[in-house]
Amino acid sequence: MTAFAAATAMTAAVADAVTRPLTRADRCDACGAAARVRALLPTGELLFCGHHARRHAPRLREVGAELVTDP
Repeated sequence: MTAFAAATAMTAAVADAVTRPLTRADRCDACGAAARVRALLPTGELLFCGHHARRHAPRLREVGAELVTDP
């Protein structure tokens, strides 16, 4: 995958995440609590509760994740 294709895919994922709110069925990938934050990575997404989002935010930002908080 070229850098352009990867950037385009990431932009599409961000747009999709912003328009697709989290539901009651979305659960934290770390503990199973209700998800409040979506971490968008070039390879996919992770969902986190507030606690785990705060805990892992520094490292997620280091690896280039975009954190989208559910309103």
